Amino acid sequence: MGGETHEVVNQVPPLAGHDLAADAALLEAVAREGAGWAADELHRLGELGGREEAQRWADDANRYEPRLRTHDRYGHRVDEVEFHPSWHRLMDVAVGAGLAGAAWADARPGAHVARAAGLFTWSQVEAGHSCPVSMTYAVVPALRHDAGLAAAYEPLLTGRVYDPGLRAPDGKAGLLAGMGMTEKQGGSDVRATTTTATPVADGTYRLRGHKWFTSAPMSDLFLVLAQAPGGLTCFLLPRVLPDGTRNTFRIQRLKDKLGNRSNASAEPEFDATVAWRVGDEGRGVPTILEMVAMTRLDCVTGSASGMRAALVQAVHHARHRSTSGAPLITRPLMRAVLADLAVETEAATALALRLAGAVDRGVRGDGTERAFARMVIAAGKYWVCKRQPAVVGEALECLGGNGYVEESGLPRLYRDAPLNSIWEGSGNVQALDVLRTLRRDPGSLEAWRAEIGTTAGADRRLDRAVAGLDRLLTAADPEPLARRVAERMALVLQGSLLVRHAPAVVADAFCGSRLGGDGGGDGGGGGLTFGTLLAGTDTAAIVERALPA
Repeated sequence: MGGETHEVVNQVPPLAGHDLAADAALLEAVAREGAGWAADELHRLGELGGREEAQRWADDANRYEPRLRTHDRYGHRVDEVEFHPSWHRLMDVAVGAGLAGAAWADARPGAHVARAAGLFTWSQVEAGHSCPVSMTYAVVPALRHDAGLAAAYEPLLTGRVYDPGLRAPDGKAGLLAGMGMTEKQGGSDVRATTTTATPVADGTYRLRGHKWFTSAPMSDLFLVLAQAPGGLTCFLLPRVLPDGTRNTFRIQRLKDKLGNRSNASAEPEFDATVAWRVGDEGRGVPTILEMVAMTRLDCVTGSASGMRAALVQAVHHARHRSTSGAPLITRPLMRAVLADLAVETEAATALALRLAGAVDRGVRGDGTERAFARMVIAAGKYWVCKRQPAVVGEALECLGGNGYVEESGLPRLYRDAPLNSIWEGSGNVQALDVLRTLRRDPGSLEAWRAEIGTTAGADRRLDRAVAGLDRLLTAADPEPLARRVAERMALVLQGSLLVRHAPAVVADAFCGSRLGGDGGGDGGGGGLTFGTLLAGTDTAAIVERALPA
């Protein structure tokens, strides 16, 4: 009598001390997309991400959320956002690893692939801080529309030094960039922007207006849209002016969001705010779309990363949790669920790295790859980002009640999962962008057809899916079918990539479950639930490839 009331048994040990980059699908994709030279750095980053210390940083950054400080003690307006020290540690690693703008200053073929792989790896630790990292990466091609601004700011945007705090840009060792497009009345319809831009004699403009969502308000620079005399125009807006004075950037509040809680999103107001024009007046949308294309690529990469993080948690749990005297992972039905999640995750990873390869080759002058990326980034964002919530939800269920408590980390992954489908244009926007590109740029469709043509005849289900998509593309009124077109383009490309590059068991499982449809190849993307792979699938081999024991 008087002893312990219970003994703790059959609980899963902490998931720590592993390498996040020990991922066959990732490493194979990195090598074939031309960045095999980055493998050692990926493993270094992956080993750091697998440490308990990094996991604590992620937890702290989300538990102790950013805090807005509008005024100093004397009543002066400061509009600063304060972060927990763990946020700064996450950012320091990300920028130091070249995940922000460094790829634009790296002449090595595959630099953008290496950067995407690093983002995929490190974002598994914590997704929120990847927002300013992504924005900083994406601002560079848009800024190059003005040679003078690019010369002044690009060296600091492409550096590897994280230097937080609001100071004059030329006095800092590194810069972060954000973006402000959305307004209350317009949402994704940026042409409804009402913020005005008035030119002044010194060549700058004065902005007046309010933005509804502005990413990473603690950044040094922002690309924003405003109505100039010549129409909707893109501008570069610094938080601190070259003379060291604060620009007018009044943060009215921080958004109270479902997820992404470590990262600040704000509503700033501009009142005679100094900005420099980027590109011609009236060309704001085409100019800023240079940035949007890159952040959409990161949405695909980030969603694939979130899937991978959830899969790793689920497999780890199933290996160490027993039921009826045997590990969960030995149970056929649980293994079928895990294998299905692994197939989905590998397909997302292959697509994300293929898109990064297209961007890399496109910026080095390959016109076909540029055309390919223009359309497929939108289709990939549509589909992969929609799959992330389903994958994370199923992975959480694998842990049962243990996955529903905050200590497991799955609730944070689940809250973060829907974001990438919304950020930079939700599903309808992406699907319509696919149709728009098909109409305006026939070379994009030709590039996509050339890509999938390499697997013609290799899998009858893939061939049927291509034929079904052809029927969708010839519809008299394609807009109601836009989502089906985007979905099928992404699925067919994923199937083609897996048939070419993945083990046969993975490719067969994907094509059999995702491309079967209604027999005509133009149905939905697989079963309604995970764990419904075709009978006879070697689920153990799929799980072992995803996470070797």
